[in-house]
Amino acid sequence: MTGRLVRLGAMPVWSAAFQPLELRRHPRSRQRTGVDFRLALLLEGEAVITCGRRETRLRAGDFYCDDGSHPHEIRTGPIRAVGAVIPEALLPLPRDSAHRVLGHRIPGRDLMAPLLARFLTQVTEHTGAYRPADGPRLGTVLSSMVAALLTRAAEPAPCPPLTPRAPLTPRITAFIQQRLDDPELTPQSIAAAHGISLSYLHRLFEDESETVAAFVRRRRLERARFDLADPAQADTPVHAVAARWGFARATDFARAFRAAYGLAPGDFRKHSRGSRGRIAT
Repeated sequence: MTGRLVRLGAMPVWSAAFQPLELRRHPRSRQRTGVDFRLALLLEGEAVITCGRRETRLRAGDFYCDDGSHPHEIRTGPIRAVGAVIPEALLPLPRDSAHRVLGHRIPGRDLMAPLLARFLTQVTEHTGAYRPADGPRLGTVLSSMVAALLTRAAEPAPCPPLTPRAPLTPRITAFIQQRLDDPELTPQSIAAAHGISLSYLHRLFEDESETVAAFVRRRRLERARFDLADPAQADTPVHAVAARWGFARATDFARAFRAAYGLAPGDFRKHSRGSRGRIAT
């Protein structure tokens, strides 16, 4: 085997070429801080992964993700692959939602797959161009891209309904994202800004996967999460990050952040600095 390992904050990213192999992996015990998701992308060759009675065949371009909680066997010919290990606590997804796609093939034709594939290959090929502070920032990008891939794999997006109200929804979501730092951004103010009733605003979001209030909260949390992982903002107090993204009360922010990501904001900030935040080869 030949390979390379880099570290983006708390997330190892690897690339390797293997000769034909047969490997049996035993389940890992769950850590106190949660499990690690192991994502692999097959760049060349074919592989077969057997877990219990399920046999998963992978071809070049396919992703595979598991959490190491079940024994499985891997059989391959000559292959080349890249992958990453993402702590569950650093994956910006509702808790347990990623488990629906664990142990399943994720086809490379999915919209997010080529973007993530390009990111993984470039980050392992061009480590010399990065500065030490880039590690945690790239780790935040990686976890967001993995979350998008797993979300799309778990819940394929349906075709949007052809209704007269559909064109208004993208304008509203763009309006929201431009004003996430405004603590007065509420469903009532959003409806008033677009000349519609509050009940009509809620009906618009019935076609979406979450309510308008949940959308605002999720996007604010994502922005705050990015800032907490940014080493350039390490001296900014957590309550100041919360206020920057529209959370008037630090306690409300801490509660919402823990519910979304499974860690308190301060613990997340420490966890995202894994290995001092350096990119190491």
